[in-house]
Formats: sequence, C-alpha cells, structure tokens
Amino acid sequence: MKTIFRLSALLLFASLLFSCEKDESKIYFQGGTAPVLSVSDSTALVLTHDNADMPAVTFSWTNPDYTFNTGVSSMNVTYLLQLDTAGANFSAPQEVSISSDLSKTFTEKDLNTILTKLNLQEDIPHTVAFRVKASLVNNSVPLYSNVIEMVITPYLDVAVPIPPTGELYITGDATTNGWINGPVDKLTVCDRISNTEYSILVHLKPGFFYKFLATPGLWQPQYGGSSATGGDIGYNFGLPGQSDPAAIPTPGEEANYKVDLNFKTGKYTVTKQ
Repeated sequence: MKTIFRLSALLLFASLLFSCEKDESKIYFQGGTAPVLSVSDSTALVLTHDNADMPAVTFSWTNPDYTFNTGVSSMNVTYLLQLDTAGANFSAPQEVSISSDLSKTFTEKDLNTILTKLNLQEDIPHTVAFRVKASLVNNSVPLYSNVIEMVITPYLDVAVPIPPTGELYITGDATTNGWINGPVDKLTVCDRISNTEYSILVHLKPGFFYKFLATPGLWQPQYGGSSATGGDIGYNFGLPGQSDPAAIPTPGEEANYKVDLNFKTGKYTVTKQ
C-alpha cells in the first residue's frame, strides 16, 4: 500500500513540474501604448487641380511598442490611416495602408482622391477626422491613436471618367432590345442625377447581362461591372491598352431594380424595388 502511495505522489509531482514548465514556455501579450498621431499643419486646406502634385500634409505617429512576457515584440507592426467625416465615429472609414512606416505624406491629389471616396461635395469645406490603427499579425491586438480633425475643401474629381456626352444608355440581353448601340430611339436612357451620378429603374430577369454606353452608335465609352448587386464600375474609353469591362449579371430573382452609378466614387449599386 505504501508503494502505491509513493508512486502516486511521484506521478503527481511530475505532473505539476511539467505543468509549470509548460506555463513558463507560453508567450503572453502584456500590452502596448496607443500611437500618438500628429500632423505637420492643421490649418484649413483648400485642395486644387493646379497643386495636384504638391505635398498637402504629413501625418506622423509613435510606435505602440507591443510588449510580450519575452520583451518588446519583434513582429512587424502594420498601420492604417483612417479617414471619416467628423461625427461619424469611423463607422465606415476610408483606409490607407502604411505598412510599417511611422509617417505618411499626401499630395493634394492623393488626399482629394480619398475624400472623393467619402462622397464629399466639392468646393465647400468639410471637417474630416483622422486616426491611426496599429495591429500585429492577422489584425491582432489593434490599438487606435488619438483623433485629429481638419477642415478640408476638396475639388471635383472622379474615380471613373464621366460620360462625355452627359447621357448614359443601358444595353444588353437583359434589356428589351438586346445588345445594341443605336439608333438612339431604340436605347433606354438613364436619369441624370448630376454630372457624376446616373440612375435607372429596370425590370430584370435572372441569367442575363447588361452594360452602359455614353454615345449612341458607338461601343465606347462603355461601362460595366462583375457583380449582380453592385461594386466597382469598369470602363473602356477605347484608349490604347484598355479592354472592355465585364458585363453586369442580372440578380437571381426577377423583379424591378434600381441601378445607381456614381462616377465620383467609382461604384454602382443594384437595389430591388
């Protein structure tokens, strides 16, 4: 009986010793310091076409010093500079990947392009919020910087060239008249919301495709996309090196749909009505 007891005690001791050694080999995240964001000049900016290639502003931030029980992390830290309208709480921010650098300089065109994606009206001032998001591998243990707000006036720019005729027509086997580029009285014209936005209400059946044309009688400029629900607007203006965009597939359910094209943001949406 004593032998059994001694053997049991020995096994328990060995188990505890192994457990301690196992715990000592684990690596624990101990913390980090949120990066501190600063800007080269926080005065109001008025962006212009004429100064498109000029530096507009430089953002800098401190290293968050991610630390583990083994010491300061040697893993690469990645950064995202996030932009959103003030008061939106970064609910749908635009993001600029910075890799492992601790600063980013924007030209006026760079900054204007990002603001365009926020769909801000041009030629009027907007308060824009900036912050930095730091993270390790696979977006782990994110840390967010302080927020800096700036008043910036963007100029008119577009992600996708607008229809030069000021008109936009739908074509394709998803339409009544099929794949045609004219005559104009056979084409269905879209509603022009502004010089950068067009919309059309159309009845669509599954299994068909459509595109958009700008000039009756010509196949370019043409616009398309690859998703039935919306996405990036593809285009071909007939310039060297360009090729036709994919035709937009119809949704899987027959219904009336509203197709919106926003050339400022370069996006289209397809919404069931």
